[in-house]
Parts: sequence; structure tokens; C-alpha cells
Amino acid sequence: MSGKDYISVSDVMVGELHAIDRMASVQEAIQRMRDLGVTSLVVERRDDADEFGLITTDEIAREVIANGRATERVSVYEVMLKPVLTLPADMNVKYAVRLLLRVDLNRALVVDSHRKPIGMATLRDIVYRHAHT
Repeated sequence: MSGKDYISVSDVMVGELHAIDRMASVQEAIQRMRDLGVTSLVVERRDDADEFGLITTDEIAREVIANGRATERVSVYEVMLKPVLTLPADMNVKYAVRLLLRVDLNRALVVDSHRKPIGMATLRDIVYRHAHT
């Protein structure tokens, strides 16, 4: 724990992020996810004025496979979620859970005080890690 009297998002997040370029094909994203054993990738910003995106297996299934689109012909930027919900690292985890549930999401990008991504918080990981804090 961090000496606080509450559990923060940074206490329960996964700190390792994996990114992909927005111009990569969905096929490349699938292969990267498979190789890394993850279900989402952060999509890099074009510049400082841009926002981060997220590509997930759910979005690939919904937007590409279910519509019969060729994974090698669809770019990540066409199906990514953007903007991505972000959570401050020092937010109390109970409020993070409430926010995720309110907007019907199961994951959010965790950012530091400069809005730099430092991890990913998922409902699954919050539940699993919360039991051990």
C-alpha cells in the first residue's frame, strides 16, 4: 500500500502497457495481442493535441469479424475506441469502479498527473487485487 487510508487505482492497476500505431492493420493488432497474451492495446497519439485510443478483442469481434471485414485491410484507427476513459492514478478505487460501472466499461487507462499513461485498470484486476490489499 502507499500509506494512504484508501486503495488507489495505482495500487490495483496493471503497470505494463502495450501500444500499437493507429495505422497498423487489425491483423497486426491481433497478432500482437496473441503474442503478448493481452486483450487490448493502447493506440498511440498522433501528437500532443490528440487523445489515446484503445483497440480490444471485443471491438475487433464487433466491428471487423461480425461484419465480414478482412482483418488485413482494416486499420486500427477505423475500429479503435477513442477517446479512452482515463482514471487518475491517485483516485480512490471505489470511485473508479463506480465510474466504470456507470459508463458500462470494464477497463480504463490510468494516467499520472501529466496525463501520461502509466497503466491499465480493469474491473477484473481491481476485484482480484482488491482482495489481496
